[in-house]
Amino acid sequence: MVEFLSYGFVQRGLLAGSLVAAACALLGVFLVLKRLSLIGDGMSHVCLTGVAVALLTSTSPVYMSIPVVAVASLGIMKLAKKFKIYGDAAIGIISAAGLSVGLLLTALAGGFNTDLLGYLFGSILTVTRGETILCALLLLIVAGGIFLFYRLLVATCFDESFACTRGVPVRIVDTGLVLVTSVAVVLSFKVVGIFLISALIIIPPVTALLISRTFKQVLWLAAGFGVLSVWIGIYISFIFNIPSGAAIILINLFFLFAGYLLSKGVPRG
Repeated sequence: MVEFLSYGFVQRGLLAGSLVAAACALLGVFLVLKRLSLIGDGMSHVCLTGVAVALLTSTSPVYMSIPVVAVASLGIMKLAKKFKIYGDAAIGIISAAGLSVGLLLTALAGGFNTDLLGYLFGSILTVTRGETILCALLLLIVAGGIFLFYRLLVATCFDESFACTRGVPVRIVDTGLVLVTSVAVVLSFKVVGIFLISALIIIPPVTALLISRTFKQVLWLAAGFGVLSVWIGIYISFIFNIPSGAAIILINLFFLFAGYLLSKGVPRG
């Protein structure tokens, strides 16, 4: 373990992974309760478009993907409102469009290469100092937003119609939530890869919901499960030379299974 932690790239990977995992888990709690958990999956497919554009223009995939995914997240909300369709249908439409455009641009950029495969399946040990700072800012914004707007977020999660009648700006709250989620999705693709981002957003909150008795406990446990899975997953990937993203998600699945078993003995109410 001492040797493992002595490498600078491992330290950056652990720090960035912990920060983004905590942010994704916290956002995921609200997305799961609002039945928008698959938005992470939809946005992750749009990430491929941002990465492909970056490869074509020789720019940073992270910085290029943030505005692309943010626009896509607003597109999901616009589709759901304008055409009066459910959120999952809007997510599916944008997801398919993002994946199709991304594959087309990837072909124009010369096809799949080592760099692109790293974004698809995760390459947490290549996280840069600048990306680590972005992850820290993301968690600060997420935690600060929950602290400042806790009551508004809870109100929109559990009874959106009643929240509207009480004057809660539900649309603004939802817009802010999906925009911050879009940034979290982009910063996550080096941690677990584009194809596994949604699991990082969904599994820790679901695990926490199984065994928690208060909403605040759900938030703390979700963040804790996310961070712990990163530490254990990276260590396992380092020891056994396996993809870190897959290891992190498998640890999350183990926590979910353990949480399910534990929930059988957790008294409710």
